[in-house]
Amino acid sequence: MVVAAQRELRRAVFDALDRDGHLAVHSARDTTHAGILLEGRPKLALVVMVLEGDARDALASVEQLRRLPACAEAPVIVVLTEGAAIKPAQLPAGVSDWLYAAQIDSELIARWQRLQRTGAILPASAQGEAAHGGGDYRFAFDEVDSEWLIVDAERGRLLEVSPALLRRSGLSGERLVGQPLAELLRFQGLAPEQALADDSRRWHPCRRRSRQGEDSGEASARQIRHAGRDAVAFVFRSDRAGARAEVALAMLARLFASSSADDSIATAARMLFEDMGLDYLAIWSARPEDGGAPLQLAQCWSGEEQLWPSPQLQSSLRLVLSGQPMLHPGGARRLAAMDPLLEQLDLSGFAGLPLLDERHSVLGALLAGTRQPFGELAIVEPVLRCAAARFAHALELRRTREQGRAEGLLDALTGLPNRLLFNDRLDTIIREANRTGECFAMLFVDLDRFKTINDTLGHAVGDQVLITTTQRLRTSVRASDTVARYAGDEFVVILRHIVKSEDVLRVAEKIVQVMEAPFRIDDGTELQVTASIGVSFFPDDAPDAETLLKHADEAMYAAKSLGRNNYQIYEISAEQAQQQNMALKSGLRHAEHNGELRVFYQPQVDAVSEDIVGMEALVRWEHPELGFIGPGFFIPLAEETGLIVSIGEWVLRTACKQAQEWERKFGLRLRLGVNLSAVQLMQPNLLDIVASALQESGLDPGLLEMEVTESISIKAAPNLVENLHGLHKLGCRIAIDDFGTGAASLDYLRKLPADRIKIDQSFVRNIGVDPDDEAIVRATIEMAHRLKRGVVAEGVEIEQHLHFLRANRCDELQGYLFCRPLPTPAFEKLLHERQRLLATADAGEE
Repeated sequence: MVVAAQRELRRAVFDALDRDGHLAVHSARDTTHAGILLEGRPKLALVVMVLEGDARDALASVEQLRRLPACAEAPVIVVLTEGAAIKPAQLPAGVSDWLYAAQIDSELIARWQRLQRTGAILPASAQGEAAHGGGDYRFAFDEVDSEWLIVDAERGRLLEVSPALLRRSGLSGERLVGQPLAELLRFQGLAPEQALADDSRRWHPCRRRSRQGEDSGEASARQIRHAGRDAVAFVFRSDRAGARAEVALAMLARLFASSSADDSIATAARMLFEDMGLDYLAIWSARPEDGGAPLQLAQCWSGEEQLWPSPQLQSSLRLVLSGQPMLHPGGARRLAAMDPLLEQLDLSGFAGLPLLDERHSVLGALLAGTRQPFGELAIVEPVLRCAAARFAHALELRRTREQGRAEGLLDALTGLPNRLLFNDRLDTIIREANRTGECFAMLFVDLDRFKTINDTLGHAVGDQVLITTTQRLRTSVRASDTVARYAGDEFVVILRHIVKSEDVLRVAEKIVQVMEAPFRIDDGTELQVTASIGVSFFPDDAPDAETLLKHADEAMYAAKSLGRNNYQIYEISAEQAQQQNMALKSGLRHAEHNGELRVFYQPQVDAVSEDIVGMEALVRWEHPELGFIGPGFFIPLAEETGLIVSIGEWVLRTACKQAQEWERKFGLRLRLGVNLSAVQLMQPNLLDIVASALQESGLDPGLLEMEVTESISIKAAPNLVENLHGLHKLGCRIAIDDFGTGAASLDYLRKLPADRIKIDQSFVRNIGVDPDDEAIVRATIEMAHRLKRGVVAEGVEIEQHLHFLRANRCDELQGYLFCRPLPTPAFEKLLHERQRLLATADAGEE
């Protein structure tokens, strides 16, 4: 009988029992439901109960189960969820054993088998002792699914070994029990008797025996009581990346930092194979569009030399290359009849992951396996998925290079897109921006006095300078940006997904600074080479590629005329600017009335599950002649003219109505973020406007989050603090937007009723590029959590951003990696698709 309120946990327990061959498994939501199902049924062999409440709830549930005739004599194994209020030491007397939810797949069957060997139900006295931690040695361990062993303190011989240790070492528990400690653990610089006497809980380097030889790691000892005698409990932590999260993260950092050259795949595969303790690893490349056979790029195997089956016979490989991932933590042997490779290798743990490009086309496959079941699945699965992303990136890069060389679209010296490829990409980006309302920036970078270097030092030195310039430009921008060699010593950069022009200026300033560093050429001579940069913005400075480039080029020459080694933004003449401003202000006054304003919605997702938890409302202006005009351009105009008050109110009312409509349709409790400008925050009637919008729409105030930018001075906005406190009293949430860019971060957190902070995208996009910005992000998350504030990271665009933020416990994420801002119909389609996928998954589980 499985008793669990959460459907996914019921399913996890059911699957574990089903895989072990138990055909009659009953499933209930609670003890009342269990009583109905078990009416008149024979005695059960096992009860598995998931506990989520406190000790009082647990006692009542266990007692209620024990009163059912079918459960009276059955062993009860309790599963504790991550958020359970009850601790292991508080479990009631009727519990035979316990484990954490993360251990269901790996430990449940092993725990039951041990209960069957030692007696189905512990005596009541022993249960009471265990419940209070007095005699149950398992309460001595802090880590879930840890490798532990119990040793007799006097004789130094093994009394018991954990299922996790047996599983990862491949050793037999029956053969180990009674053996000396040194048969399993060998400490470095520490004799066995010293290890037995140590109770400092310090970690000592050691080696743990396994079926393959020895695994390095560290162990700590603690003195306990076991079956009425003095004993010592040892916990072993392997240095394998598949067993410890910190080791896995370090390995992934090395993996992603490794070269992207064509020969790097084999090196990276060997690193993954060794650090994860795998027995088999293969990387395949496939080109389904060409109709050719898959090509093996790397293979590692820990056994004897094999005669490998052809790829056409490997059904698992074919399935993965069709786009279907495979994950069998411990039951891969049952696939042997269908796959000669798995039959030949006798693997227990097996995973197959497709290597996908950014369009989710299959480039190849990663196959990985172990003779023993996989270690900690919460570590192994993400590591393999990250590794698959790394290999996919390398494959995609290789094919792009091949295609570029074949078509003459890459510059032969620098490997960058040449002018032809750049112009094609620029046209594509403009078409996409016209469709989505995106803003981007063009940087025209020209090396200062480069001709002098070529004339005096020769073209070979000039080529070295161009190659080093390429490297510096690439490290100054994000992976989603474009760097190209336009001609000679001229480079162009496209910065995508721009929200504020200040972000572009930071990048331009950064490029100027990195270019100032001396160049060291092959003979050791140092050269000082600087750059002049011109900046233009789409669509504010030009709606087409030719004019945009022309304006960036003009701004670059303005930078040279001002002494070189600086950047300049394209500026139209004062007369033109005045005329343009007047025309836009006039158009903006009628934009709301003419139906030219649009509200777009960008999802905010949970950092762990990646499910949608909120959305930010973003206003767009679709000019009848100019197309979409970036908010970074027209919002300042609206503030200057005072139109921001009416536009802001329109956005608030429109978004609240739409959010309530989606809540009625989908019931997701999505949080709605709406920006408040400095002018709006100073309005005396702001609270009345917000209250009216909530009342008209029917939206729950707890779902509305008002975002206030950190750049607004508390002193300069008279009603700021009062209005925000008033919004809080209405039930609304408050978020501090663009956190970290102003000078008053701590002042804001101290004085304002903020529920959440949003880390500015200028820091997020430098993850993996600038260690200082990474440190700022890390410190901001930690500080916010200490102050009990939630954290949303904006501008998440690549997997590296996601992994860093997830590793540093950021709560929620927002950015183009998950979804760009969408118009209302597209966002609703996204919610429908989410609902359809969940319904399909639920139907498949039933």
